[in-house]
Order: sequence, then C-alpha cells, then structure tokens
Amino acid sequence: MSGRVQRAALRIYRRLPTLGRRWVVRTLAPTYTVGAMCFIERRDGALLLVRHLYRRRWGVPGGLLERGERPSDAALREVGEEVHLRVRLVGEPAVVVDAVPQRVDIVYRAEPIGDADLEAVGPSSPEIVEARWFPRDELPELQHETAGALVALARSSRSPQAPSVDALLTAAEDRRPR
Repeated sequence: MSGRVQRAALRIYRRLPTLGRRWVVRTLAPTYTVGAMCFIERRDGALLLVRHLYRRRWGVPGGLLERGERPSDAALREVGEEVHLRVRLVGEPAVVVDAVPQRVDIVYRAEPIGDADLEAVGPSSPEIVEARWFPRDELPELQHETAGALVALARSSRSPQAPSVDALLTAAEDRRPR
C-alpha cells in the first residue's frame, strides 16, 4: 500500500466511531484464542498434573476463557471444573504467546485452600482421565504447551515465595517433548 493510500485510509479510520474502529481491527487483525492454566503446588512442592482424554502427555488444569471472562476467573473456574479443587492464585501470572497456533495462555501459580483431602484429588470432568501429584524432580513427560508455560512462569516469578526458578526451569526442560 502506498503512503498516500495508507494516510487516506487512516484519516477515514480516525473518523469512525469506536465500535467501527474495533470492527475494522478485529476484521483485519489475526485472531487468537486466550486460555488460562494453573500450576497448583502443594506445601511439599509437588505439582498437580492432569492427563486429558485427547492428549498423551501430562498437562495442568486450564482452558479457554469465556466471552468477557477475566483470566483469573477462568483459571479458578477451570480448576474447579476439572479437578474439583479450590485454589488461591499466587503472584503475578506469566503470559505465553504462541504465534503459530494463534494462542495466548495466561499462566498462574496456585495453592490449594480449605481442608480438601489433597491425596483424593481426581478428575471431575469427562475430559480429564487422571489427576496426580508429582514431586518436581519426578515430573512425567509434559505437553508442549505445559512445558513452555512452566518455563515462562519460572522466568517471570519474582516473589520470594515462588519456587526456585532454577528448579522449575530444569524440571520443565527435562520434561519437554523431543
């Protein structure tokens, strides 16, 4: 597009009402899905992982945001739906943008709350076939997205109560699918 045509298009765009400008952007810009996922950690450092019916490797509770839903609310909802566990989100989330599948994941750390029997935590959704706690040094092979999210979360963790960044990076790198 020539500079003259581009300037003319921008002048027209500027005159559009806000809803019209949003429509133009959403029509021309690439579309991404947005999801939220939770790495739930017990007091002993073990992580809760789930195996989805439609995946071979292990992941974490999570899923797509509903229209108008806040990522933190989606994370809490997905944990409740998939493993029927109440959790508290800890620290700031990490954001992972994966351009090829056009997906954005908001990645949270969480800890169980209440008096739930953590050893009895199990699937509470048809899409989850297994839920288990794994010590950080004994993680199974992780889904590609889960391993990438774990690395991003470890790199973004700045809280003194966050797990050791080196330990999380090592665990995630060791469990990435080859």
